[in-house]
Amino acid sequence: MGDFNHADICCRDNTVGHKQSRRFLECINDNFLLQVIEEPMRRGAMLDLVFTIKEGLLGNVKLRDSLGSSDHEMVEFKIFRAARRAHSKLTTLDFRRADFGLFRDLLGRVPWDKSLEGRGAQESWLVFKDHLLQAQEQCIPTKK
Repeated sequence: MGDFNHADICCRDNTVGHKQSRRFLECINDNFLLQVIEEPMRRGAMLDLVFTIKEGLLGNVKLRDSLGSSDHEMVEFKIFRAARRAHSKLTTLDFRRADFGLFRDLLGRVPWDKSLEGRGAQESWLVFKDHLLQAQEQCIPTKK
């Protein structure tokens, strides 16, 4: 969480307005981070961001008034502890039982030339990531 000063980034649409923000957005995507604040803060800009690696680890995100004379709004959220996670739908992948042959086969069936045609690097990465995660769901079971 923090004040990232990239007002031109739209995490929901995965777009940026300036080159310097592109690397930051790429880092977010490359690390599969999810941004949990949905409402704009300071003067309509999303500057203060809260990231998580998985849905359900953070919750009850609320924007509060500013503290003193600061132009920052306070962000309140809950971090769910292990006891809470045990009852949620969070899962862990079980790579020991993964079917990597099927995984390779599924990714090998994708017509990559056609899927990536006319796309830039960022958009191509998102297409690849989507196919990768779909194959992961089919081939890598979760631990119980």
